Amino acid sequence: MGESRRSFRRQTGDGTQWLAALQRSDLEDWIRDELVVPQQDAENLLFTDMELARVRLICTLHYELEIGVDALPVVLSLIDQLYETRQRLRSLSAAVTTQDKSIQAAIIAAMERDSGSSAPGREAI
Repeated sequence: MGESRRSFRRQTGDGTQWLAALQRSDLEDWIRDELVVPQQDAENLLFTDMELARVRLICTLHYELEIGVDALPVVLSLIDQLYETRQRLRSLSAAVTTQDKSIQAAIIAAMERDSGSSAPGREAI
């Protein structure tokens, strides 16, 4: 990001005080490494609320939890996978609730039968 005149602007919402603690060079590195991907206009990078939440998360991981620069992409990838899995589970749950009660009961019974069968640490001794 060699352009020293580039400024960072929030696209929506309120409350940007937390950005004061953020090192500009770190943010530029995170953008370069595509850990966060803001929109760009002629002079500004525009951050949606979702992107700002991601920057906050990265700040917490890096500054507070002291997760190193090399580990950040791995940790963020795992967090992204967790969020995606949660969203898929919500979608699946919503789909199940639209089924007949007998189908719902069969799904619940199958889940209870299989619960823990592939969970780490639950192997038969």
